[in-house]
Amino acid sequence: MNGSLISNTGPIIALMLIDRLNVLQNLFKKVFIPEAVHNELLQGENIGIGLASYKQASWIQVQSLQKTQDPLIKTVLDSGEASVIQLSLEINADYVLIDERKARKIARNIYGLRVIGTARNLVEAKNKGIIDSVGNVLNKIRDVDIGFMMIFCIMP
Repeated sequence: MNGSLISNTGPIIALMLIDRLNVLQNLFKKVFIPEAVHNELLQGENIGIGLASYKQASWIQVQSLQKTQDPLIKTVLDSGEASVIQLSLEINADYVLIDERKARKIARNIYGLRVIGTARNLVEAKNKGIIDSVGNVLNKIRDVDIGFMMIFCIMP
């Protein structure tokens, strides 16, 4: 794929939990996240998400927004998703990585961004020999996500 990528929180967490965060490093020249996404990731420590691989990923560049966000987008999307779209517009990123359907639709249809999801990245990673099986990785993500959600839901 190459080029630059701005990622939302969910894909980073999914890849981090299965120790495959390096997929993004291998597919893109530059990987950015807005500060809002960085802060969401750091909040994960409070609920038991291990962030060692994220903290070691010096190739992920945290960026501040330079302009005020569109107030309308902030009413429709969460802070991370809105920030991903805003940062992409500011730095003219090649791709935005968002898995949530509503945010993907807004990024693509309203802002004209090139939106990709985690599954598409895994297909590219398979084609480049970075991973052996898309299905196996997606199953691991699903299994970890289900386990994580069960823990998260029963936490006080």
